[in-house]
Amino acid sequence: MMNQQMSGNQTSKNIPEKDMMYDVLASQKFITDTYNTFTNECATPDVRNQFMRLLDEEHQIQAEVFDVMKQRGWYQTPAADQQKVQQAKQKFQSAKA
Repeated sequence: MMNQQMSGNQTSKNIPEKDMMYDVLASQKFITDTYNTFTNECATPDVRNQFMRLLDEEHQIQAEVFDVMKQRGWYQTPAADQQKVQQAKQKFQSAKA
């Protein structure tokens, strides 16, 4: 049993940090999706407010993980094409009118 535990620990030490961060980010996305659903389905304001606080905390954690990954070059985000940005703005501005 002890040998199995040791080999399991050795395996976890060999997981690249980049892979662990991708797993953490995926987990945070799942958590925020789940809390968002729970928040939308709350029947009482007190419970809804508590879920909103939890959701905000989880979004902050997700943003921190994302920022670290982006700084390390592990999560590339291409710049938006300005023409497409303008088209999207016009589309949504006309929908509001």
